[in-house]
Amino acid sequence: MTLYTTIPSPLGELLLTGEESPTAAGGTALASLSTPGQKGGAVIQDDWRHAPEAFTEIAAQLQAYFTGRATGFDVEYTSRGTDFQRRVWAALDAIPHGTTTTYGRIAAQAGSPKAVRAVGTAIGANPLLIVRPCHRVIGADGSLSGYAGGPAAKRHLLDHEGATRTA
Repeated sequence: MTLYTTIPSPLGELLLTGEESPTAAGGTALASLSTPGQKGGAVIQDDWRHAPEAFTEIAAQLQAYFTGRATGFDVEYTSRGTDFQRRVWAALDAIPHGTTTTYGRIAAQAGSPKAVRAVGTAIGANPLLIVRPCHRVIGADGSLSGYAGGPAAKRHLLDHEGATRTA
């Protein structure tokens, strides 16, 4: 069964979904984190159960992140995707707080240096905005292109982290 809750954030109300997991803190593995107006973001379904208590730990970590008391997340999450997507997402997970990288560098790290467009597609399919830091990927020219949460949210997150936007 899919569980969900919403929490306030500087980006607006975030939608968190998860699945019950006996190994996760609070018994829930995070499945998605969506921002308001996100392209391809989760939409609450009738058969989902509202369960704010299942997301206490990740909500606390997000609060710590947005108040500057934390720079990363330690949460169990589900990771459904192709092998290529999972390689790209692993490269995203390795981008340090307060830094940026390019789509080309992510393609090289994922073992497919010529697959820059495919990397962009895989990043666009990332269901864990903020937690899996796709906002730290910028264009080779330093532009803030391609963020499912929108350019204003990407700019906000990078500014919040004090990230330099040089390619």
